[in-house]
Amino acid sequence: MVSTVGWDGAVADWAGFAPLASDRTADACVVGLGASGLAAIEALLERGLSVVGVDAGRVAAGAAGRNGGFLIGGPELALHHAIERWGQAAVELYRATLRELDKLADLLGPDVVRRVGSIRLAGLPGEPRSDAEAADRARELADCAEQRTALRANGIAVEDYDGPLGRGLFLPDDAATNPAVRATRLASGLAARAALHEHTTVTRIEPKQVVTERGTVGAGVVIVAVDGRLDVLVPQLANSVRTARLQMLATAPIDERLPCPVYGRWGYDYGQQLPDGRLFVGGGRDRFVDDEWTSDAEPSEPVQAYIETVAERLAGRPVQVTDRWAASVGYTRDERPLCTTVADGVVAIGGYNGTGNLVGPVAARAAVALALDATTPPAYLNHLAG
Repeated sequence: MVSTVGWDGAVADWAGFAPLASDRTADACVVGLGASGLAAIEALLERGLSVVGVDAGRVAAGAAGRNGGFLIGGPELALHHAIERWGQAAVELYRATLRELDKLADLLGPDVVRRVGSIRLAGLPGEPRSDAEAADRARELADCAEQRTALRANGIAVEDYDGPLGRGLFLPDDAATNPAVRATRLASGLAARAALHEHTTVTRIEPKQVVTERGTVGAGVVIVAVDGRLDVLVPQLANSVRTARLQMLATAPIDERLPCPVYGRWGYDYGQQLPDGRLFVGGGRDRFVDDEWTSDAEPSEPVQAYIETVAERLAGRPVQVTDRWAASVGYTRDERPLCTTVADGVVAIGGYNGTGNLVGPVAARAAVALALDATTPPAYLNHLAG
């Protein structure tokens, strides 16, 4: 199966950054130039440190540029479930992600961050296709009511949704983006103040140095901001985070159908429609769960076939698929993202459970505070991984 990434057409003219050419030294080194790595670089620069950032591929060539483009508040868990597990820390994370979104919108503007809200559907559009689907939709609708209650109790905006797509919730604070554009714009803004290097594969991370295939970066502080395959790059975290594959496709333009990012069937299936009419749709990991626990980042035929059915239900008609792709992400045992010290002066972040667009930068800022000030990360981050 040929893999092309629908988002990448918008960054086809990206000039990029040269690979690392020799050994270098800096106050800090950041491994990974996705959303969380770029946020870590920004936070380190704000502290007045010199920074070298490296990535094995292009900026946001991993999950940071291959996700659904959802900028939604909170963690993977719906707020009421997160509160059950983490207490008030879940509300703190939700508010932290909304602050991150406000900052991102102010920095990049409405052409990159579209504040259109998001819809959580109970199930998928259209009539249930089996008794089991009907029963599951009823359970999810009841869960939406519990989520609404928790959001309102904590002063977070939410409305009921009852429209052409089905029933569920509308979250007006949320937004949509092209994740590849978001990351390359941020990287361009940081390049004048930090030394950024693409196509520089890290082979080993040690206290005070990052060893790559092209040279060694000496740095007193190292932030490892890698989500998928973090368990490979940092073997100490193999018992704390596990790599999974998430898959997506893009379609040819259709008539206006999705007013904002939409996710349904407990969040496993999702899609958004771009202003040009194209649909970007993903999901199905739960239906092929054994196959999707993998570090393979190529799309597979069974999952892609399922996602195509999701796209047709979101579109309300047959679709023409133009692109298919996949990406690696990290999942944790307790569903809290990681922000943990793994060696002297080395802090790792990841395990965003498929929702790293805003959670990742929140974790990155906590990682910088941990590395520079020994500030214990907030309770919504796991800092005792192992």
